[in-house]
Amino acid sequence: MKEIRATFLDRIDRTETVSSFRFLPKEPVDFCAGQFLQVIFDQGNRTNKSLNKYLSFSCRPGKGFIELTKRKSDSDFCKKLLDLKKEDEVLLKGPMGTCVFDKAFEKIAFLIGGIGITPVTSMLEHIVYNNLPVDAAVVYSNLQENDIPFKGEFDLWREKENIRVIYTIVEENPQNKDYFKGVITADLVSSQIPDFKDRIFFISGPPKMVEAMRTICQGLGCDMNKVKTENFIGY
Repeated sequence: MKEIRATFLDRIDRTETVSSFRFLPKEPVDFCAGQFLQVIFDQGNRTNKSLNKYLSFSCRPGKGFIELTKRKSDSDFCKKLLDLKKEDEVLLKGPMGTCVFDKAFEKIAFLIGGIGITPVTSMLEHIVYNNLPVDAAVVYSNLQENDIPFKGEFDLWREKENIRVIYTIVEENPQNKDYFKGVITADLVSSQIPDFKDRIFFISGPPKMVEAMRTICQGLGCDMNKVKTENFIGY
């Protein structure tokens, strides 16, 4: 883990409420798919949790740039991100995190809500780009159908034989009849991923969501040593 200077390249609006931010580091950043780093806006006070926050990589390793994605808010940190101009310099610290993809995994599954999809995006892009023979299933929950970050990418990746994406919408009846209505449940997981006991599970998102998904895995009789979690705190 080290500190990296990087220049801001561009912002990509994924939905009305979610944006990605791309940076060009001064030196290569060697990270594993699924890791995160810290964006430091207050260099004088490294303990300033309002301006120095953690964000997951939302791109595969080795792209030449790094991408971080965040749901927009009224926080001081988010305002700093949204105010960045091209060529502005930022200080990053990382990479961090052990909830990462390993090429030795043969079958994996993701139980994800909303912005928790960012590390999954990094992992799946890595799998697809390197044509890895990994069987991946994603159960992806969002509040509304028009607010699904990275939907274009996931729709493209799900055309691969080894990747399945199951969408579920919480707050409205989805127009797409292939989507499920409601939150992620044990019945949904067991019906859509019948070989769930054979898979490594990844769960990321706000702590309450992570705990709810862990409870589902436990109730289904999954090997909890195969359940990897990452809590998004204060994002």
